[in-house]
Amino acid sequence: MVPADYVFGFAIALVVGLNLYLGPRIETERVAMQWGPNGEPIWYAPKWLAMWGMIAFMAVVRFFIWFASTYSPRHVHGTELGIVIFSLIAAGSHLFVLMKARTTL
Repeated sequence: MVPADYVFGFAIALVVGLNLYLGPRIETERVAMQWGPNGEPIWYAPKWLAMWGMIAFMAVVRFFIWFASTYSPRHVHGTELGIVIFSLIAAGSHLFVLMKARTTL
């Protein structure tokens, strides 16, 4: 376990906390996941997938980073920085999506 995994663990805990706090405040059953240049949503996901799918996505990406750094270490550089940056961006984008879903009816 690398020290960056502490940041990753905090990001996972933050995402779970956001889901538990903001989830009940989202009144729709579909959540906008991506927005176009005009500010209109491009596609929607079911609420449960938008909320809990982020945790699965983060776990898959972390597993891929571990797999690549274990079985092909010569080709992987900056693993810790990559984990920290990914964790912060994933948690931040999840917060953005949930906040938009909470205010959009």
